[in-house]
Amino acid sequence: MAELAYWEAIRRAHDEELARDPNVIVMGEDVGLIGGTYKATSGLYQKYGEKRVIDTPISENSFTGIGIGASMAGMRPIIEIMSINFALLALDTLINAAAKIRYMSGGRATCPIVMRTPGGTAHQLAAQHSARLARVFMSTSGLRVVTPRGPLDACGMLKSAVRCNDPVIVIEHERMYNLKEEIPDHEYFRPLEGAEIVRRGTDITLIGYNLSLHMCLETAKRLEQDGVSAEVIDLRALKPLDRETIRRSVEKTHRVVIAEEDEAAVGVGAEIMATVIEECFFALDAQPVRIHAADVPVPYAENLEKVAIPNADDVYQAALKVMGRI
Repeated sequence: MAELAYWEAIRRAHDEELARDPNVIVMGEDVGLIGGTYKATSGLYQKYGEKRVIDTPISENSFTGIGIGASMAGMRPIIEIMSINFALLALDTLINAAAKIRYMSGGRATCPIVMRTPGGTAHQLAAQHSARLARVFMSTSGLRVVTPRGPLDACGMLKSAVRCNDPVIVIEHERMYNLKEEIPDHEYFRPLEGAEIVRRGTDITLIGYNLSLHMCLETAKRLEQDGVSAEVIDLRALKPLDRETIRRSVEKTHRVVIAEEDEAAVGVGAEIMATVIEECFFALDAQPVRIHAADVPVPYAENLEKVAIPNADDVYQAALKVMGRI
């Protein structure tokens, strides 16, 4: 086992897949000489050369489109978009081409492309660099959407994504790149489907993904001191969504809190809430609660940013409410 930071785990996955398959290429802004804004491709340009680790112009729709075309011709591109905000510029190629070509061709053409991008609120990056757009990709048929919670998943899921014949969107979180975890020295893979129960409990279910999953885990520890046993679910894959794991957990605990860093409207949490109401309504002993960001552009001012974005204490207070403790 080796302890790696989140960014190091992503770099390792890149390195292993580039070494294994000459059809794997990496494309994006500053992924080459600089090694990526978050160091996730550091040293790979020097190791594999400019034809396999490709610095692109600032033109997301163009280089994403080039990657999609290359994937249909037999390549397996990993496209890095520097911030998920900028992925909005590539939605035409991702949604109208990558997501649909397999269906429209009757399965004769595939698009094995990976788009990985950091999202979420870092510290004072303001409105245009703090988007949380998982819901956009989650609502698009033909895409897979995964969001690793730590280095173990970051490496294993990226490797699985590169070998998948579907287009895969890998959403990372800017505040997690220095998070460390032990991962195996040998090659390994993590699935692109299925939620994971990362903590067993009997009294309440806490559901999160990437950063909000860590809020849920912190809340579970605090609840344990209050004599409350919390089960924590990491969604991991947002599309396809593992409704069965959610249903089984809520039927066991009869209470649920859903935590996300995104705004509430038409979001991931809204879909989870709909699942709970549709499939677990008669199992509930208390009203489900969502924790989410304020419906405002993310402010630059530090004090306003803290008010707009949820934290672990918000999840904890919501859990106490659902348990009837406040």
